[in-house]
Order: sequence, then structure tokens, then C-alpha cells
Amino acid sequence: MQDFTVILNGIARGDAQAADRLLPLVYGELRKLAAAKMAREAAGQTLQPTALVHEAWLRLGGAEQPDWQNRAHFFASAAEAMRRILIERARRNQTQRHGGGLQRVEFNDAAQQILAPGSDDELLAVHDALDRLASHDARKAELVKLRYFVGLTLEQAAEVLGVAVPTAKRDWTYARAWLFKEISQSRRS
Repeated sequence: MQDFTVILNGIARGDAQAADRLLPLVYGELRKLAAAKMAREAAGQTLQPTALVHEAWLRLGGAEQPDWQNRAHFFASAAEAMRRILIERARRNQTQRHGGGLQRVEFNDAAQQILAPGSDDELLAVHDALDRLASHDARKAELVKLRYFVGLTLEQAAEVLGVAVPTAKRDWTYARAWLFKEISQSRRS
């Protein structure tokens, strides 16, 4: 944690080599999170965790890292980058396989579907609902991104967001129910 802060301060001061020291420091954790996320993806997924981490790193700025405020800011940005990569990939796959048309998907178990959607259609439905949640409650949306797209545990996500674990649990319960309701309503219309 202290090395992380020193490197972030170096980036803020314009130290050109600080970004080179940042990647090795966070790579293992990002790789583990990406692997956990990819393990929940639909069968036949061709994107590998290493590729997801590398693409997210490039989107975060690569060697030209922005001024990160702290560890939480960095990992929240990494979560958002991974989310966008997976959403873009799902959209591309959907367009190729389904001619761009959306297909109705029934939800049997709300929590299971939100935690591990089995298709690109479901992933896109979660993404769209998550955007609506973000406009309603940004913290709960960030919690979902950290858990769903990065694969953090509830405790890890609470730490990144700077909230107590019981608060994160309440937010997670609310967000799952809210997302299920939104996704169900959008499927009916």
C-alpha cells in the first residue's frame, strides 16, 4: 500500500518511470480479478484474463498514467475499463451472431442471473440497467461494477469504495433487486 502511494505521488509529480513501476505492482491483483471475472463468462469465450488486463491497462493510459488520487480511484477506474471492454465485446459478438437484433431472455433466478449472465444479451441488459442505476445511485453502481466486472469480494469492494462492509452488503442487496426489476421491466417492454 505504501509503495502504491509513493508511485502515485511520482506519477502526480510527472515522474516518467513511475507508471513503469505501477504496472508490476498492480498486475497480479488485476490478473487475478480478471481471471475470476472470465471464469464466470459464457462458454466459448475467447478473451483471456491476461488480454483483458492488458487492454484495461492501455485504456487507463499505459505508460502515460493520469494522476490517480489513491488506490480506490485506480481500481475503480480499472473496473470501469474492464466493464467497457466486456460490454464492447458483447455488443460486437451480438451484432455478429444475431444480426444486431436483441433476443428476449427470461430470468429464472434474479441473483444468479445478475451475478453470472450466460449470454451477451444478458450482459448487455445488465450494462444498460447499470447505467440507469448509476444515474440513480452512483455508489451502488460502482459496487456492482467492482463485484460483477472486476470480481472483487464484498469486503474488497467495500474497501475500495471506502464504506463499511455492512453498508456494502445493504447496497449490494438493494442494487441486485433494483437491477433485476429494471431488467425485467425492460424485457417486457
